[in-house]
Amino acid sequence: TDNYKKHTSTNPVQKFLINNFFNTLSKEVKRLNVSSILDAGCGEGFTLKKLRKEKIGKSYEGVDFLKTAIELGHKTHPNLTLIKGSIYKLPYKDSSFGLVMSTEVLEHLDDPKKGLKEIARVSKKYILLSVPNEPIFMLSNLLRGKNISRFGNDIEHINHWSFMGFEKFVKENAGARLKVVSRIYPFPWTMLVLQKV
Repeated sequence: TDNYKKHTSTNPVQKFLINNFFNTLSKEVKRLNVSSILDAGCGEGFTLKKLRKEKIGKSYEGVDFLKTAIELGHKTHPNLTLIKGSIYKLPYKDSSFGLVMSTEVLEHLDDPKKGLKEIARVSKKYILLSVPNEPIFMLSNLLRGKNISRFGNDIEHINHWSFMGFEKFVKENAGARLKVVSRIYPFPWTMLVLQKV
């Protein structure tokens, strides 16, 4: 998958950006002191593997709609619980996880509002979201010579938010009362940590 290629790339710039993203995410999740973590749109489980390796949290589950991603995840991260499913209908009861993360997912969705409401539904306390920070993400792609014919836009990205636009989208569409706990901008992404109130 493209996600697998991104996380296993040997390109030094790509590795630097991914490591910076993971380090930022780990630091934020550690502060929340949660035990149960769901990654909605987990891909092959790279984010969960990082948190498990650093002993941040105690139980880790991931859901992704791509069968190939789940199969690859089972091979590369056999100790993780990864299942095939839809972010629009997560197979969990309300308030099932201390933290629900969805990183690099909402920009791909036809109906990001529906996905966001489902994420909020299964979260007991915290939500962590990240999306590309536009137009910075596209410009950084252009500077690296990536997706030139699409002006730096990834072919699968159908939603585009600036950091302020993304926070506004979340506040208007979460379907639950959420308070922004922190705003972080690991280049070239926007990351929000939210708490249910």
